[in-house]
Amino acid sequence: MLQISATQLAELLVGIGRAQAAVIQGLENEMAGIRSGRVVPAVQSAAHLRDHPDPTLVDLPVRILMSSMGRAGGADPAAIARELERLISGKTSGPAAAVAPVVAAAAPAAAAPAAPAADGGDALDFSKPA
Repeated sequence: MLQISATQLAELLVGIGRAQAAVIQGLENEMAGIRSGRVVPAVQSAAHLRDHPDPTLVDLPVRILMSSMGRAGGADPAAIARELERLISGKTSGPAAAVAPVVAAAAPAAAAPAAPAADGGDALDFSKPA
């Protein structure tokens, strides 16, 4: 049976995110404005940035796509691997600090900041750079 490590899965997810970002860029080249007008709002909605800032395993691929669409050069496979290990192990203690670099590049500057947590934790606000 094939055993895949978190690092290998992270690299695979980053590659898929880059391929999806290339398709979106191709659409933008043919139909100006489709990226910012249609694609980015749909991807942001699917990423659940405002609903639950602590990403789940389901949200992670969409957030990787968002970072691949950003100007920072895409997601860091090492950070993705750490986040995968955290999500798969089921540990929920504290904010997902490993994903902050992944999502910080993807969150647009014009996004409305999320409301701070009751304990004053701005660490969950992915609309600001880490």
